[in-house]
Amino acid sequence: MRELCKKGLAQLAELLKGRKISSVELTREYLAEIEERDPSINSFVTLCPEAAMEAAKAADARLARGEGATALTGVPIAIKDIFVTKGVRTTCCSRILENYVPPYDGTVVAKLKASGAVMTGKLSMDEFAMGSSNEFSAFGPVKNPWDRSLTPGGSSGGSAAAVAAGLTPVSLGTDTGGSVRQPAAFCGVVGLKPTYGRISRYGIIAFASSLDQVGPMARDVRDCAAMLGAVAGHDELDATTIPAPVPDYAASLTGDVRGKTVGVPREYFVEGIDPEVESAVRAASDVLARLGAKVIDISLPHTRYSLACYYIIAPAEASANLARYDGVRYGHGSRNAKDLDALFSDSRTEGFGPEVALRIVLGTYVLSSGYYDAYYLKARKARTLIKGDFLEAFKECDAIIAPVTPTPPFRLGEKIDDPIRMYLNDIFTIPVNLAGLPGLSMPCGVTKSALPIGMQLIGRPLEEAELLNMAYAYERATEWHTKVPVED
Repeated sequence: MRELCKKGLAQLAELLKGRKISSVELTREYLAEIEERDPSINSFVTLCPEAAMEAAKAADARLARGEGATALTGVPIAIKDIFVTKGVRTTCCSRILENYVPPYDGTVVAKLKASGAVMTGKLSMDEFAMGSSNEFSAFGPVKNPWDRSLTPGGSSGGSAAAVAAGLTPVSLGTDTGGSVRQPAAFCGVVGLKPTYGRISRYGIIAFASSLDQVGPMARDVRDCAAMLGAVAGHDELDATTIPAPVPDYAASLTGDVRGKTVGVPREYFVEGIDPEVESAVRAASDVLARLGAKVIDISLPHTRYSLACYYIIAPAEASANLARYDGVRYGHGSRNAKDLDALFSDSRTEGFGPEVALRIVLGTYVLSSGYYDAYYLKARKARTLIKGDFLEAFKECDAIIAPVTPTPPFRLGEKIDDPIRMYLNDIFTIPVNLAGLPGLSMPCGVTKSALPIGMQLIGRPLEEAELLNMAYAYERATEWHTKVPVED
């Protein structure tokens, strides 16, 4: 790996501001690194080298003037292919959007450009963000940089793998049921799902609108905080964003957790969890205790309904959102259809992959007459109970510590024919989405096979700063975040 590509966001920003390197030089290094090493990982779907070099020249001019430089000015970054990007192909890793080139930037992309970031390309994902292994991309699976025979997790597997492999210092993903935190854990990086409404979703291709949220991914907590600060905030174009001030997340990193209380939910340490994962997460809670936090047992009794609840609500919303792709208004249109009904049917059959088709059918069923009350309405009520558990727990503790996934990374193809086993991967992350809370995944150990293990910190609504500071304290006391994949 090239030396510059080993550095994090904060280090690169320092070099750029000190004029020790130029953005053009740095961007050229990253593009060369991607070209050389990504073919064995497959994390990028689209590269935009010409646009990147133009943005790098503009960033260098901005840095030379010394005006308005931010932590991202001149830094090459890559983002999940779910973000709408003006003039750059946005596929959502689906054949139905394979040739879509948006005429506008979404809010998050516009903010990144305004900050001076240099976008090198778009990163692979499960089709329409539906999956836990990044094997449902129409452009082939992403490989885990720690072991190419393993999945990087999904759906933001490309975003996590690219950061872990040193192909981008930071990235953005989206998290509907754990799609930032689970791949972050599998790839040994830091990933944050903020409070629902903290970041605008305008210009993000919708999966399940009451659950989707943008999340930054980085090699360490400080870089993750910088990325969150760059994209968070109220947006008049997204009515679900919260009109609350955005703290200076980087400045909130004191590393002091004395007097804080951390809850350990007994429902997250159950039969079936891998012993190495459980041991690593419990050891992490001991580290926080040594740093001055008080660790207590708590209960989240309705957690057991989370998976069933999610797989009713998310497909229901997906079936409504994806109805627009009919080959007429949006998306691929079949060339062989003989009438309008056949055009709708054939376009969707040719355009959607198997996992997306499965969830559309499931979602349409639970919303259908006669089943709405029995399934969808009941799931909505269960969701309220799950959120109530968290709010009750936060009367006793400042944050909750839990595993991110029940197991370490699994092999490509191992679970692709067994949806239930695949869905169980998200059993510890889904409750956080249902409750709309912030959750952070970070490295807390490695297995005997030298694979990364992640732990999850869950916080109160809009308390991302508190969460990041607790993660920062743990990170400073341990060395797990310094572990990187061995290069081929």
